[in-house]
Amino acid sequence: MELPPGLVYIFGHLPRVLISSTSTYIGLYILQDRQVLPNLPSWAPIVVAILAWPIIFIAHRYNTLWANKRAAAANGATIAPFVNKSPLAIISEVVETIRNGYPGEVVLRWTKEYGNVVQFDLFTSTATFEIRTDASVKMIVDEPEHVKAVLATQFDSFAKGEMWKFHRAMTRPFFTRERISDFEIYDRNWDLSLKLAKERIEEGHSIDIQDLVSRFTLDSATEFLFGASVGSLSAGIPYPPAHIESNTPSFYNHPSTKFVKAFTEGLILAAVRTGLGREWPLVEFGHDKITPLRKVMDEFTDPLMKMALAKREQDLADGIESKDKEEMTLLAHLVNHTQGQIIYTTTGFIELINPVDPKMLKDELINLLVAGRDTTMCLLTFAIYMLAEHPDIEKRLRQEIFDKVGPTDGPKYEQMRDMKYTRAFLNEVLRLYPPVPADSRTTTRPVVLPPARKGQKPIFIPKDTTCLYTVINIHRRTDLWGPDVDSTNAALTFDPDRFLDDRVQKYLVPNPFIFCPFNAGPRICLGQQFAYHEATYYLVRLLQHFTEFTLDQLSNLPPPEQWKSGDALVAAEKIRPTSHLTMYIKGGLWVRMKELKTNEA
Repeated sequence: MELPPGLVYIFGHLPRVLISSTSTYIGLYILQDRQVLPNLPSWAPIVVAILAWPIIFIAHRYNTLWANKRAAAANGATIAPFVNKSPLAIISEVVETIRNGYPGEVVLRWTKEYGNVVQFDLFTSTATFEIRTDASVKMIVDEPEHVKAVLATQFDSFAKGEMWKFHRAMTRPFFTRERISDFEIYDRNWDLSLKLAKERIEEGHSIDIQDLVSRFTLDSATEFLFGASVGSLSAGIPYPPAHIESNTPSFYNHPSTKFVKAFTEGLILAAVRTGLGREWPLVEFGHDKITPLRKVMDEFTDPLMKMALAKREQDLADGIESKDKEEMTLLAHLVNHTQGQIIYTTTGFIELINPVDPKMLKDELINLLVAGRDTTMCLLTFAIYMLAEHPDIEKRLRQEIFDKVGPTDGPKYEQMRDMKYTRAFLNEVLRLYPPVPADSRTTTRPVVLPPARKGQKPIFIPKDTTCLYTVINIHRRTDLWGPDVDSTNAALTFDPDRFLDDRVQKYLVPNPFIFCPFNAGPRICLGQQFAYHEATYYLVRLLQHFTEFTLDQLSNLPPPEQWKSGDALVAAEKIRPTSHLTMYIKGGLWVRMKELKTNEA
């Protein structure tokens, strides 16, 4: 029986608390007995013993801060300022932003007040006797020069061991040009989504585009990665909130609908746990809230995993070695090429013990589904949101599509490569609405970040410090993106031409780390081109069939009133962007659109 998180937390901390308290009490008793200390009231040693651990913890904290300042000075560097708020206030702000705020909002407030490099302390500790105070300190590094150091120039100081290299080597062969240019998968799933969209339009209802494209990307991803579509499009799409009673039981009960609901709730809870720090078990004291959601997700992934494992066993029984056959799916590749593998490192080697353990495969499947479904879903959802907000851009995109592809044919790889404005449009969506709005790395050794600007000092970062960079805030900084052609509010204007005109050479080429929706360096996203291809394909087909995209304001969840006091872009939002690991629109993106008639085309 698995213990609830609260008890695990208490039992994990109890030994060090008891050791420190007991040692203190015994020490006081001995000192009094030897008359080193005067006799104290009977209650005094008990009180001091109870307070021993907090006193040790705080003393160690200040000693660590002092040691870090000395180390910084020795390296000619400085320590980043701290957010001047209590840990409870910081945690409250972070959790509130996750639940109801705008993505990156709390970090933006802090960087405006303290600068683009700032620390915040959750004042937490580990569940071991060792006191690692730096593990509770998080650092925001929202300077492109520092992001460059984290992702590229000082990558080895932020690496996450050797396992990422193994997984990357395993998945790389499945993102070759030949594989990601297999558009037949997109075509099959597009036809299904087209049918659903047309049926709903004929009924006179708006469409939750976010739900529609999430089903398209889920089915495409599972077919590409695992060799079989989970058929989420067969469940249908939801009716608007005013007509929710029209949703059928088969829609709610479809395995993919249950999976997506559990998956989204799980990611939100995981984000909240991150905001709470290491003390999150105290909020889920009696039961783990993610465990039942994970069971729902496992019910969805189990058939995929069992199918791959059964095929492997059959191949072994038939005497077929993996090297003797062409493997067509990533899942089959993972199953067949991890057995007995040994990863060698500079200090020795790591042997994978039972690497086809079902839990490992389940975790890998979930990671792949996040990468294959959520990121492209985000890109397409916000792309259509921008089409609804910018009809002139819709016309320009369609013109390029008709010029390069035609009004009816599906796009080919060579045609996509020539669609410059479409790529610029997608880049501008990625800039303002990056699928992963924030990311982080943890230092594996003390690090000195270079000065972000002339006249500034380097920044010292201790070992075990989590460095957070908010991609969405960097992408929207007016000091990095320069003035738009007709506006002084540069970064807050949606303008695809910034990726085509002289602003590319002026701002982006000299400083490429101002734009990193797919990360950069050795761990740059392997699926970058896959995402561009999938999104471009869907966008081409969408604009060949539909026009006049408008928001259904009665169905879309309105932004909170306080957003009107935000910057120009936040204040103008007509929907509610939010995020867990990736960005999405709370309540969906409900859009009306019209079929594009032959004479209109």
